[in-house]
Amino acid sequence: MTSILDDTREYESWLASYAAVDADDLTYKHTRMADPRDPFPFFRGTYYRWLRQFRELCPELNDAPPVLAIGDLHLQNFGTWRDGEGRLAWGVNDFDETADLPYTIDLVRLACSIRFAKRTGTLGIQNGQACDALVRIYKQTLESGGQPFVLEEENPHLRALAYAQERGPARFWKRLTRLLQEPEADVPEEARELLLRDMPAKRLACQFRFHRRVGMGSLGKPRFTVLAQWSGGWVARQAKAIVPPASCWLDGKSGPSRSRMGEIVKKAIRCRDPFFRPEKDWIARRIAPRCSKIELSYVKNSGDQTALIEAMGAETANVHLGSAKVVEAILKDLDQRPKGWLWESAKRMYKVMRADWVEWRCSTEALPAFG
Repeated sequence: MTSILDDTREYESWLASYAAVDADDLTYKHTRMADPRDPFPFFRGTYYRWLRQFRELCPELNDAPPVLAIGDLHLQNFGTWRDGEGRLAWGVNDFDETADLPYTIDLVRLACSIRFAKRTGTLGIQNGQACDALVRIYKQTLESGGQPFVLEEENPHLRALAYAQERGPARFWKRLTRLLQEPEADVPEEARELLLRDMPAKRLACQFRFHRRVGMGSLGKPRFTVLAQWSGGWVARQAKAIVPPASCWLDGKSGPSRSRMGEIVKKAIRCRDPFFRPEKDWIARRIAPRCSKIELSYVKNSGDQTALIEAMGAETANVHLGSAKVVEAILKDLDQRPKGWLWESAKRMYKVMRADWVEWRCSTEALPAFG
């Protein structure tokens, strides 16, 4: 198998054929991936490598029924948004790697991310307990037909996390408006039009900025934010370049590749975000205090952690229910899997990804140079 260094060079060169990749962002990403105290940033930033390892090391899972999958699913890929009625909703909030993949890939990657978080002390729940909860709730949700997560009357654990002090409006806007200290960005015309399309009024005094160092897996992709004052407060939108999923790179595909972000969101069982707009080359969304990821640091006790992981299992099923024709095949496949299959697969993937992390940190070579 190729090394993590070689795969990174190849993947980033492939990525640059689709978007104007930011070299400074990639350098920052490489440094974070080498954090000697925490392998989780490495895990989040190397989905392309994880996908190759999964295909090599989990052949018994690659033949599972295919769905329109999330792909890069992990603990930090969940957040909140407001639906068309202003209600606070929760669920998966990043579909950059959406592709036709075996349903097992989302469950194993999510379980593997739990193991990484457990090893770094972020979560207290046991790995076996977490995996059992994921499989149980995932199956139950498929059988029941799913239900969107609306944080109004129901889902008190998630609602408490969504309204954590750390997500307060004053703190949120203080951080975001620091962008205004940076120079004005030269935004591509398509991205500019998309950003302005859903602003609440015409002819606002909009300020455009290049938004760096956000997330991990998408670091390097062009990302722009527009900010404006409207009716007594700040409003903001963000646009990120769309590139094909890493599965296209691994399969040796090149040339135009239509994003399926809009398709997976439309088919999933969820309250849709009216500001989530995937277009041909860019995806735009509203960013606001309650429209962002829920950080694991907000989860204070094991009861909340268990409730959160169960919700993640149900939300994964909500997304997979969009592939309605294969639900019966998935349920049959689950019944045939041996007890503990998810725990064993996640453990196997954790070991190999941790070994890649060690190789990345300890290599005597320089960090992969972009291009």
